[in-house]
Amino acid sequence: MQICQHLAQAQDPAPRTPQGCEECLAAGDRWVHLRKCLSCGHIGCCDSSPNKHATAHATVIGHPVIASFEPGEDWRWCYVDKIIG
Repeated sequence: MQICQHLAQAQDPAPRTPQGCEECLAAGDRWVHLRKCLSCGHIGCCDSSPNKHATAHATVIGHPVIASFEPGEDWRWCYVDKIIG
C-alpha cells in the first residue's frame, strides 16, 4: 500500500469535542459519522452528513489528514493526495 508524506507525518492530537461534531453540536445539527483532524483534533462530520464539516475544515484550514472517529474503525485519509492509510 502506498503511503504519502502527510499520512506518515500525521499526529494523534486529543479530540477537541469528543462528544461529537464541533459545528453540529454548536448549531444543534445531527451527523452520520465523525472524523478527527490529525493536525488539531477538530471533530467534524463526514461527507455523508448534511454539513460535511470534516471536509470543510480541511479545505478552509488546510489540515491534510483525518482519521475515522468511529468506534472499531482504524483508518486515515489524506485530502491532499487522496489516499487512505
